[in-house]
Amino acid sequence: MPTEKSGNPQEKPNIIWIQTDQHNLNVMGAYGDPIVLTPNLDSLASRGSLIRGAYCASPICVPSRMSLITGMYPHETEVWTNDQMLNSSIPTVAHALGAAGYKPIQIGRMHFNGVDQKHGFSERLVGDHGPNYPGSPRTVSHGILSGTTGPDRTSLVKSGKGQNAYQIHDELVAQTAASYIDRLGSEKRAGRLDQPIFLSIGLMLPHQPFVAQSQDFDRYVGKVDLPEIPPDRIESCHPYIRWWRDRTGITTVNEEEVLRARVAYWALCDRTDQIIGNILDSLRSNGFIQDSLIIYTSDHGEQLGQHGLWWKQTFYENSALVPALIVWPGHIPENQMLDKVINQFDLTSTVLDAAGSPDLPRSHGRSMLDMLNKKGDGWEDIAFSEYCMNDSDYGRTYSPNLGGGDVHAKPGGVQNRMIRYGPWKLNYYHGYDPQLFNLQEDPLEMLDRNKDPGCSAIRAELLDRILDGWNPDNVHDRMRLLKEEQIITEDWAHNVDPADELRWEFDEALDQLCGQ
Repeated sequence: MPTEKSGNPQEKPNIIWIQTDQHNLNVMGAYGDPIVLTPNLDSLASRGSLIRGAYCASPICVPSRMSLITGMYPHETEVWTNDQMLNSSIPTVAHALGAAGYKPIQIGRMHFNGVDQKHGFSERLVGDHGPNYPGSPRTVSHGILSGTTGPDRTSLVKSGKGQNAYQIHDELVAQTAASYIDRLGSEKRAGRLDQPIFLSIGLMLPHQPFVAQSQDFDRYVGKVDLPEIPPDRIESCHPYIRWWRDRTGITTVNEEEVLRARVAYWALCDRTDQIIGNILDSLRSNGFIQDSLIIYTSDHGEQLGQHGLWWKQTFYENSALVPALIVWPGHIPENQMLDKVINQFDLTSTVLDAAGSPDLPRSHGRSMLDMLNKKGDGWEDIAFSEYCMNDSDYGRTYSPNLGGGDVHAKPGGVQNRMIRYGPWKLNYYHGYDPQLFNLQEDPLEMLDRNKDPGCSAIRAELLDRILDGWNPDNVHDRMRLLKEEQIITEDWAHNVDPADELRWEFDEALDQLCGQ
């Protein structure tokens, strides 16, 4: 439901939203990492507030992004997988801000599927690298790094020094954003900037391939350690996690691969910060820093070998948590970190509140403006996330990186949901026992309290909350129907070969791997 507004509608800040892909918040200086060099994000954080407990609505790209822009959970948007499309009739934050007098601009990564590549943005510059239509024959080959962008052991084997093509994309995004900001600055100085701007900038890094340029990679050799959370023996893993590790080929990974992939990831986070620094320099030189509300976040985390896991796709903290940084000079406290639990789309409602815009009618988001100024007082620490995938017999995909079959699919599909409530987190896996953790006592999630008799009451309460309005059997049936329909549209796209409306042309030669 719409939330009560605390912002002054006469004071409309410019809004700059910067979003990366797969950034583990623990690999950022402002969140406490003593190794990584992220001076630009750290400086930005010193001018605003950080949230330590921000959870994405789904630990996978497209569902997370579609929830973030709508304020709705995946079971409401019906976007559970990376090849599903958001219904264009659902209003987004871009629609809401456009209705409130803003000019909404998107530059770079957003991961929209289908004919609607804007979803409320009046302009979109530099598209995604993949085809607009799932099933399109205009597929992407990563050449020598083929197989490294999805959840597969290959991404660890082919890690190290080289060039990640996503960096080339992001550098173009930053250059395009800087040029656009320069134009806005000229209009501002000439007195012709007659409406506030919503500028959303999407970067691909630090998403794998775990490949970084030599000058970045070498900076972290000998500094990045092995994961602090060791992998469980495969036979003693939670059975769902055991299936996932086996399915993706990571039941055992040697230390050389682990260290090489982790060093590359720290290097990619370093490079991401450098690219963001170029964008911030443009904002600063054109006088937008002081009168803008700036958000930095990512669509999900990266597990980095913790618990023997990589990429995202689970509810462990390294996967489901995201960085959440908000800066608004004179309106939000500076240099503040709060250990509060939020849904990531609370950032969206906060932006709409600051803009004096009504919240989206079906959004579950809560504006954080009052909470940030009251050091978290009065805020309920609760968040949900869900991860659902199709039946294995409905898992066909045209993606060359998945070899014609969807690694995520399993018999009966996947219907998983998480709740974080106060210090407690419950991970529900349909058909399996849940996991229950007390993150205050066990922040590394190493002690599953699910069968602890002393936790039976909180376990029952959290299960009730997870299943309130969310039925895993209904999710399964709905996903199966949508997949039947999607197979038809994928076959159509594969045979008709519709032109891409907006796309960054990917060149497989941009992905390079030096000898190991």
